[in-house]
Amino acid sequence: MNSMEIELKQIPVRDVVNGYADSAENGAVGYGGKLNIRPAYQREFVYKEEQRDAVIRTIVHNFPLNVMYWCENNDGTYELLDGQQRTVSFCQYVNGDFSIESRFFHNLTETEKNQILDYPLMIYICKGNDKEKLDWFKTINIGSEELTKQELRNAIYTGQWLTDAKRYFSKNGCVAYKIGNKLLSGSLIRQEYLQTAIEWKAFSEDKNKTIETYMAEHQKDDNAAPLWLHFQSVINWVNTIFTVYRPKMKGLNWGKLYHLYHNNNYNPTEMEKRTKELMIDDDVTSKSGIYEYLLSGDEKTLNIRKFSESMKQAAYERQNGICAECGKHFDITEMEGDHIDPWHLGGKTNAKNCQMLCRQCNRRKSGK
Repeated sequence: MNSMEIELKQIPVRDVVNGYADSAENGAVGYGGKLNIRPAYQREFVYKEEQRDAVIRTIVHNFPLNVMYWCENNDGTYELLDGQQRTVSFCQYVNGDFSIESRFFHNLTETEKNQILDYPLMIYICKGNDKEKLDWFKTINIGSEELTKQELRNAIYTGQWLTDAKRYFSKNGCVAYKIGNKLLSGSLIRQEYLQTAIEWKAFSEDKNKTIETYMAEHQKDDNAAPLWLHFQSVINWVNTIFTVYRPKMKGLNWGKLYHLYHNNNYNPTEMEKRTKELMIDDDVTSKSGIYEYLLSGDEKTLNIRKFSESMKQAAYERQNGICAECGKHFDITEMEGDHIDPWHLGGKTNAKNCQMLCRQCNRRKSGK
């Protein structure tokens, strides 16, 4: 049974912005330093400019702003359970961090300033244990901007390890972004860089280990240095092997490729030469698959262009329906196009290089 106590209070904006401070390293506080605006389980500030401005206009026009939730701790301090985006929006505006219609807060008249500062916020003050807080956090966020999978994981595996990990992977301009933004996709403030880093590290320990398992194992650690060191190793390895950056490198599972192939010897000069050749090869339809192919030799990653129906029909007619491998006659629907000269030996996907094989012979040849 849920024992969380809930009390509705009206708290003016001026009280919340009192003592407001936002540090990328130490989080954000307000309410005279007693309100933790960004607890470990909270997402970073993700509002777009129009969303942020809409909060201020709502307050200026004295329209109702959706109710917010705070959790009261045993020592009389508070954690902001829901409403961080709205709270940071009006705190930043009063702090002079942005303007609306070319007017900063300090440009307003005293009457306009007080209209904002005196605006009553409807806040539920909740008391409960950690599990109840996290359950409430997930429940009340169902109807808001959807949480990413990693934001939900962060709500469960809180602690010093997570705080340290977010320092590397979750802040605007963080070190992970500086060295990895060309290779990683997703948003770092929505925790997607952190998710990728954990996924890579977990795979390096056990290919079946989940992100949740890794976070559970390390939740009580003092720091996330091993995670950061592994991330650096992956990025440095990629940049060493593939010396010329191309956009097709972004978003690949480099952590998996590093784990599988980083002990192999590769010549970076030769890798760049082959990359360039494959990039301009019309038969290679998956350009992003080039990198895994060069590391593994698996042609499947390239999605080599298939023979067209007209090419296959022409070859079938030339062969009079006879399989070029076993010499038996087949209907064209029972046959498949095959490269006479293998693609990896320079054979092209054109009519001249097309022959028809029965399915069994083609499977046997492909499996060699």
